[in-house]
Parts: sequence; structure tokens; C-alpha cells
Amino acid sequence: NSWEAVGLKKARPRIYLDYNATSPCRAEVVAAVSKTAAAVFGNASSPTVEGRAARRILEDARDAVAGALGASSASEIVFTGGGTEADNLAILGAVRRAPRVRTPHVVTTAIEHYAVLNTCRLLADTGVKVTFVGCDSRGYVPPQQVISALRANTVLVSVMHSNNEVGTLQDIQPIAAEARRRGILFHGDAVQSLGRVPLNLARLNADLVAFSGHKVGGPKGVGILYVRKGVDLAPVFGGGQQERARRPGTENVPAIAGLALAVKMAAKAQPRESIRLAGLRDMLWAGIQREVPHVALNGDPAHSLPNTLNVSFWGISGEDVMMALDLAGVAVSTGSACAVGAHKSSHVIEAMHPGTSRGCAPVRMSLGFRTTDDEIAIAIERIPPVIQRLRGSGKSCCCNAG
Repeated sequence: NSWEAVGLKKARPRIYLDYNATSPCRAEVVAAVSKTAAAVFGNASSPTVEGRAARRILEDARDAVAGALGASSASEIVFTGGGTEADNLAILGAVRRAPRVRTPHVVTTAIEHYAVLNTCRLLADTGVKVTFVGCDSRGYVPPQQVISALRANTVLVSVMHSNNEVGTLQDIQPIAAEARRRGILFHGDAVQSLGRVPLNLARLNADLVAFSGHKVGGPKGVGILYVRKGVDLAPVFGGGQQERARRPGTENVPAIAGLALAVKMAAKAQPRESIRLAGLRDMLWAGIQREVPHVALNGDPAHSLPNTLNVSFWGISGEDVMMALDLAGVAVSTGSACAVGAHKSSHVIEAMHPGTSRGCAPVRMSLGFRTTDDEIAIAIERIPPVIQRLRGSGKSCCCNAG
């Protein structure tokens, strides 16, 4: 029995600490999606009564999202099929619309989400020059390092607002301001920031910002790309003229209605949720430090997402910890959900600690709107026996204690 194997009696409920991978869909959002799907089936591009009803919901959602995110106009909001598509549209669309230069140049960082990292690698395979700027041991990318990488042929800079693995926040405003001064477009992935830290698009200086619905209690398969007014963006897909000819395809109106509600709820709750989640995260880290020896923090809690804790349990792999904790009723991850199954060490941790094997050890615990004090207390109770059993099993990873 898996519960007895880790020295615990069978317990419920399961403790979900993987909100950076995805969040439960809010009950209000489920109701909104269901109601819209049942009552409004028209194509939002159709001039019929049914189509106009769908269009009304679509544009109301666009207005709501623009207001919640601080966009200057609803026309700056483009609905996509998720955060990954939003990142791809921003990067590929910006490069394809760039002024004609012999060899376009893109600047990004070594710790981006794979939606950005692999898209930039794809561009590099086509002849676009790409510079990957490194970070320090906290996962922080100094703005001057990015600015120093800019060239005369640079057409796009992409730096994430917050890191999805370790939670470190990046100071993107000075980078975006300098990029704009030079006529270079700036893109930021803010998928993990929404609802967790203050966000106002009009003040961010960014030209393109990506968001995802399912990180904040919205439905999966729907996202947002903010496109600052005046920015010319080429579509990635061929098709119709939906979303102002930026993202062709019939809009998923029920999911977009749910997304808009989730964004509104997350933005409204953000000031108090940030404080609450930071307290729970700190409680979790204090409990782990107290009960588990040889554990290290990855990231910078002083400048980080309030919901994210990334630690390395020395001597055992993050994947072994994740699987054992799952059996013990605690859901965590080893990093980006998009990398699950790749059996690779964390590229983020490797960038933070080059020349070491620390990248195979991290475990990410991320909290959300349903996380409670009692759940954190239960997690602190369940984690130590799991780590003790793994360390006593003779299994080890490539990293060493210290």
C-alpha cells in the first residue's frame, strides 16, 4: 500500500500544490461557460441574430479583460488558444512584420518558458540570430545585461515577467523602455503573474504580453495576447479575419466568457491574495526547513511570486520526490508542466547554477486560491517521511549534499 510505504495512514483530502501547472476551474467560471454554451451558439463573425448575440458576449469579455489588466483600449486584447499560442503569435508575428533587415536579431533569456525558448530556437534554425542572456543565482536577469545585448538589427526583445519554475520576478520596465526608445518591440510572458502580483499594462512599457486562462481558475485552451495600439503583428496561421486579422478561426465564445470572468475575479482579489499566499508559502518553507535536513531554496523569495516555492532536497531527484509525494497525497512538480516526460534537468536551475548538477533536484510547490492553512500544515506533515524514505532507500541522484 502506497500510504503505508511512506509511513502515513490513508488520509484525505489530497493536497494540491501545483497551481503553476494549472488551477481548478472556479465554480463561477464553470457556470458562466455552461450558461453561454447552452444559450449562445452563434458564430461571432456572422451578421445573424445568433451571431450578433455571440459577438456581444465576445466584445463584453474583451472590455472586461482590458479593464482588469489596465489596457488603454479593448482593441489591444487578442484572444488566443492559450498562453503558448499567445507567446508564439507575439514572437513569430513580430519577427515576420519586422522592418527588412538582412539578418533579424532577437534577444531573450536562458530561463524562459519553453513556449518562448523553443520558439526562439525555431527562429534560430531559420537563420534569425538569437541571443540568450543568462541570469544570476537567484534567477534574476539584470536589465543592463539584456540592454547590452541589443544590436542595430535587433527587432524583438522577449523577457518573462515572472519565472514559472522558481517564481523570480524580472524588472522588465527599463528593458521595455530602452527597447521602445530604439524602435525595438518588447514581449513579456506574464502567464504566472496574473492575479498574483500587481499588473497594469498601460504602465508596463511592453508592446506584447501573454496570459493564460487556466492559471487563474479559468478554462483551459484559451489565452490572451496584449498587443499595444500601433504595433503591427503578422498572423501565425492562415485563415479568416478574426481578432482583427491577428488570430484566424472561429472564437470560442463560451471559453472566452469564462476567461474574462476568471481574469476579473483574479485581478480583484490580487491585493489580498498576494499577502495570503506569501504567508502560506513562507509557512511551508519554514516547516520544511524545520523538519527536513539538507534542503536548499531555489530563487529569490524577496522578489518572487508570492505563491511559488522551489526547493532541492539534496541527494534525491526531484522526479522521485514528485512521484513519492503524489502517492502520499501531495501534488507538486519538478518545474514546467510542458517539460514533463522529457526526463531532463531544469534548464532554469542549470542557468542559475551553471557547472553543477543541481538541476536534477528541484521540486516546485505552487499555491492558489483554494490553498488553506490546514492544507499547508498537512503538507508539512507528509513531506518529511517521504524524503526520509527516499534517502534511506539507497536511491540517489547526481547531486550531492552541498
